[in-house]
Amino acid sequence: MPTLIADWPDDADGGVFRRLAEHGFDFQKPHSVDYNVDFDSWPPPQAAIDLLDSLYGPVTVYDPDEHGDGYIQFQIHAPVTYETVTAIQRNVSAAMEPYGGVCESWGVMQDAP
Repeated sequence: MPTLIADWPDDADGGVFRRLAEHGFDFQKPHSVDYNVDFDSWPPPQAAIDLLDSLYGPVTVYDPDEHGDGYIQFQIHAPVTYETVTAIQRNVSAAMEPYGGVCESWGVMQDAP
């Protein structure tokens, strides 16, 4: 695990990790990380939903609304590392590519200081 904020790559995910570190995020304990899967068209094929559910546990489908496009979300409870987060995004994106899906966003709740 990186020991300095500058150890993470200069990309969007590295930026999130730097902001978490700057706000005192506890990387030593497991957290629930939300991963969002976006699709080229809505609704996503049922086969894509079923595959995500089989690979990553229960998924939640969020239909488009006045706040934005629809997406599918799942959670993984584990220590939060750059390597794990980016590997999950790559794996999900590869699995969803045939369905027009991509996983490029994630989030984790941080304890208040």
